[in-house]
Amino acid sequence: MRLIFAGTPEAAVPSLEALLAGGRHDVVAVVSRPDARSGRGRSVSRSPVAAAADAAGIEVLTPPGARDPEFADRLRELAPDAVPVVAYGHLVPRPVLDIPTHGWINLHFSLLPAWRGAAPVNAAIEAGDAVTGATTFRLDEGMDTGPVLGTMTEAIRPRDTAGDLLGRLSVAGAGLLVATLDALETGELRAVPQPAEGISHAGKITVDDARVRWADPALAVDRHIRSVTPAPGAWTTLDGGRVKIGSVRPADEGAPHLGPGRIEWDKRGVLVGTATSPVVVETLQPPGKKMMSALDWVRGARLEDGAAFV
Repeated sequence: MRLIFAGTPEAAVPSLEALLAGGRHDVVAVVSRPDARSGRGRSVSRSPVAAAADAAGIEVLTPPGARDPEFADRLRELAPDAVPVVAYGHLVPRPVLDIPTHGWINLHFSLLPAWRGAAPVNAAIEAGDAVTGATTFRLDEGMDTGPVLGTMTEAIRPRDTAGDLLGRLSVAGAGLLVATLDALETGELRAVPQPAEGISHAGKITVDDARVRWADPALAVDRHIRSVTPAPGAWTTLDGGRVKIGSVRPADEGAPHLGPGRIEWDKRGVLVGTATSPVVVETLQPPGKKMMSALDWVRGARLEDGAAFV
């Protein structure tokens, strides 16, 4: 099939690479979010998908939005059979959805209708789900509401961060997307409406959402930190300064009870209190410094007795 690939972040790159490597389909162009300023120097950079397309010598379209008239005109000129899409970042209006023969085929990193929305991987970890997966479906005008074409499952491991899980799903999901397009081409696939039961939503996560709530139980604190690692990154404060929390793990049985946020350390490591048992903070990033061992930090921090994260 003649394809235009739509995607923006690093998690979408394996799908683009799989389509290019397969040889069965012809990727004639890529659609991605416009170049953006990032980093301390605020330099302009390409999205990961746009950079991958540049390297492959493929035309890149970066409209300000999917409603842009010039974008719709170019899409019609390119006449795609389908537009596979992975985390593109814009809602697509009906007239643009109708341009490709087989529609826009989205790869979403959850088992729909569970965790519709912007952050399904993060939500699955925070909720303590044992299993998640990926779904291919035909985009409609709703938020991840279109009919399902294919699914795959993936176990969530006990120490998975959002980054760990998304990395595995992006690779495995690429295979699902390619298989879905193959089957669409041969007419072997039938779209199935999503069930009305089991719907849940995973909204976009802000930096404020990533603040650690030490007054929650240890299990919830652990899940929350892993769900926002590496981005936007868990954080807390100490004496008014922001401290980024890297990795944590539940404390071993017999650890002392500490008040929420209270910091103590011994041979087991740096313990921080929660509503139940403490967690062990393994790495953190103090203000103005790099991520480091929490034990190295605490030995040089000269904390006052009773010091606590807030």
